[in-house]
Amino acid sequence: MQIEVALGKFVTQLEADGRSPHTVLQYQRHVRLLASWLGRTPVEKVDHERLAEFLGTDVARCRPDGVGKKPTSTNALRSSLRCFFAYLHAAGEIPSNPARLIRRARCSGPPPRALTEDEEERLVAELSRAPERDRVLFLLMLRVGLRLGSALGLDVEDVDLEAGELLLHGAKGGREELAFLPAALVEDLRAWIGERTRGPLFPGPSGRRITARHARRRFRTLLSEADISRVHGTHTLRHTLGDRLYRRTGDIELVRTALHHRAIASTMVYARCGRERLRAAMA
Repeated sequence: MQIEVALGKFVTQLEADGRSPHTVLQYQRHVRLLASWLGRTPVEKVDHERLAEFLGTDVARCRPDGVGKKPTSTNALRSSLRCFFAYLHAAGEIPSNPARLIRRARCSGPPPRALTEDEEERLVAELSRAPERDRVLFLLMLRVGLRLGSALGLDVEDVDLEAGELLLHGAKGGREELAFLPAALVEDLRAWIGERTRGPLFPGPSGRRITARHARRRFRTLLSEADISRVHGTHTLRHTLGDRLYRRTGDIELVRTALHHRAIASTMVYARCGRERLRAAMA
């Protein structure tokens, strides 16, 4: 069986298991990288030595521009291959699992890429001059910590202004979640929604929901106008909320609940002790 055929079976299982589209695409990208290196080698002929050889090559260890990948990126590749071959073995497609010896490298993840306080102030000032839709969208992401997909997936019917709540349909894993709104945002949303009773919360000129691509482009423009030169994606807004909440409260469980993480391990990246806190504790 060619790897592309095996990958199709694997993707079907991932989708049946409810894995997110982002996760499925990452698995596909990593398995296809291996397939391009193996050529026409059938999946049954891949053994642990062949996989180890692949993981030691520049194909696996470097980006297309030749720059070495971060340890977290190569770990993601290892995890994808482990899951792929474990599935094939469990499904009876191959007699043994050639990825059983693959181990992830020990490394700490990078700190969350949050805005500095000065950058946040400049961005909020720039948002005050932005078109109303952009201002409300990005303030919502910054103050509530929404993922871009969750924010753009909101309909007017999902907003309960009296309770100060949002019903999120696009949460990771397809779950529905409740998010709480700061009082100032309730008034911003009330003005933005106006007399509307249904439809996308953030429509474009045609009335259809704006795309993630368009939102990212608008965000990059706002960063440039706010003179924020560091490279940031929209997920920075979510990281900024997590960082601020932990600094303010020191309560990692509160941060986990606010960001709707299922596992506390996902939230622990915010629990980094700064020099000031260490100095105060040691005094």
